[in-house]
Amino acid sequence: MKRALPVLVLSIAGLVPVWLYEPSLGITSSEASAPATTPSTSSSGSSGSSSTVVTGTTVPTEKGDVQVEVTFAGSKISSVRMLKQPNHPQTTAAVPVLIKETLAAQSADVDTVSGATITSDGYRESLQAAIDSQADSAASSPSPSAATSAPAAESASASKVVSGTAVDTEKGTVQVEVTFEGDAIASVKMLQQPNHPQTTAAVPVLISETLAAQSADIDTVSGATITSDGYRESLQAAIDAKG
Repeated sequence: MKRALPVLVLSIAGLVPVWLYEPSLGITSSEASAPATTPSTSSSGSSGSSSTVVTGTTVPTEKGDVQVEVTFAGSKISSVRMLKQPNHPQTTAAVPVLIKETLAAQSADVDTVSGATITSDGYRESLQAAIDSQADSAASSPSPSAATSAPAAESASASKVVSGTAVDTEKGTVQVEVTFEGDAIASVKMLQQPNHPQTTAAVPVLISETLAAQSADIDTVSGATITSDGYRESLQAAIDAKG
């Protein structure tokens, strides 16, 4: 019994720290998420274009308003678009011819399209206004350096206009006038042609093919065989005369 008492005292003394132990409460830590970074956008400047778009004046005509929009690549007419035109079949047929002649002539000095005189006049007036506006704008710009202008002067002096022979056909006389820039055919203009609808329709096609082929080796336009033959003969004579 005497031995049991010390053992009991020691057991109670060992349990006291356990009763006094207070477990620590777990603390959950949360990390604040970093704010999202907005990606930076690098904008690269677009390359400057040398093309200039000029709108011609609106020209009222008996058939309706006519207005063109001209795109210049430097001083060269690169394209023409109709903003306003009379709603008429003859006008619809005439417009592609007028535009094609403009690109070839590089001026408003284009022929009247047969059957569309009023539209042709309005077209030329609006086109000339756009050309004048572009010229005024170019004049107010700094003048090009002598080194830059020299090649242009040489190119201008290399232009040569040659008239082909007048070829008599069953339908009428056919004669062309060819403008050469160096050895290249820059434009073709009809000096004489039969007054016939099929000829009127065929001529723009013949000229277009000439500019593409740079020779008189072009196809006959269906329905205008006689005119095509006369055109090729007169064109070849002009090419031969150019030398």
